[in-house]
Amino acid sequence: MDFELVIFDCDGVLVDTERLTVVVEARMLTELGWAHTPEQVVARFMGRTSESMLAELELKLGAEKTRWFDEQSTIEVHEAFDRELVAVAGVREVTDFLARSGVATCVASSGSHRKMRKTLGLTGLYEQFDGRIFSASEVEHGKPAPDLFLHAAAAMGAQPARTAVVEDSAYGVQAAVAAGMTAYGFGGGLAPAEALASAGAVVFQEMAELVRLLDHSSAKMA
Repeated sequence: MDFELVIFDCDGVLVDTERLTVVVEARMLTELGWAHTPEQVVARFMGRTSESMLAELELKLGAEKTRWFDEQSTIEVHEAFDRELVAVAGVREVTDFLARSGVATCVASSGSHRKMRKTLGLTGLYEQFDGRIFSASEVEHGKPAPDLFLHAAAAMGAQPARTAVVEDSAYGVQAAVAAGMTAYGFGGGLAPAEALASAGAVVFQEMAELVRLLDHSSAKMA
């Protein structure tokens, strides 16, 4: 393969956290007086940093309610992770294929290192990426700005033009495109496939498809 690096988002791409998270957040926002469905949470917040979400909540709900939301949603979401979290189906086949092909991989997520240690650890993926995990907390601007992906590529010694990004949110796809990277949008998650495509991604529905897409795109780049 001619890709030097494949960057994976974490939530919704490696670990199936988003399905659990948006249900909790939608219910709590509604209880606080800002009615949201899980689909609306996906459209408004998925892919962004928690800091940007909380800043928006504070403008809408005030500091006290935002503080309660932050504390209580974190507790409930992590309890759901402990009970139900699994790796995204097929992701190990993709990472094994890339390892056999000699292509470097890393994780770059809007989530914190603490959260990724938990979610990747619960699903048995942490050791596979240990030492190659990057968080938006390390850069000035989170997604949809390109900062995080450019930071990850630089740390891995890869050229943006030879880097592929696997994302499940429109904000993440926008960040990859802004970084000059090839974006692949996982349409088997929560974001509508149309939103991923409109943001600039090559959309696929199952992880098994990604092996073919990466191999085909790399052949065209050669």
